[in-house]
Amino acid sequence: MKVEAVKIENPGEKYQIIVGQANFSVYTIDDLFRALLTAVPGIKCGVAMNEAVPKLVRVTGNDEELKELAGKNALAIAASHAYVIVFDNAFPINVMNTVKMHPAVCNIIVGSANPIEIIVAETELGRAILGAVDGTAVTKTENEEEKRERRELCEKLGYKLD
Repeated sequence: MKVEAVKIENPGEKYQIIVGQANFSVYTIDDLFRALLTAVPGIKCGVAMNEAVPKLVRVTGNDEELKELAGKNALAIAASHAYVIVFDNAFPINVMNTVKMHPAVCNIIVGSANPIEIIVAETELGRAILGAVDGTAVTKTENEEEKRERRELCEKLGYKLD
């Protein structure tokens, strides 16, 4: 068995990316795209999904650059039933429940704009996603000043904590 890290392409980390697994690719890809459009008005996205048979990446979306990035990343992962959503004008928190609630979605591996590496195993049968590295390693615990800054940011974004 071979294990590798597949770097997800996201120029300048300017887009949000969700990677996960689902089944019934021929139906799921278009349905996920429609669900994203209803979850956040004005979302721009590309959705790509790997289909086991006939061994191809299916791609849809409403933005050519995002469709291209989603397709490229799905092909680099190359695991059957893996999907990649690349989007703008929304954050993962805005769409993850919509994605998770789709009946064909098995899981979400990662949702982030951070640098992402997908850990993939390859056997004689094919490839599988083992997990994801999302951003860099943590080096310390927040202090009181950093906690205050975090809470101020949450309030600025509309999340009142007290």
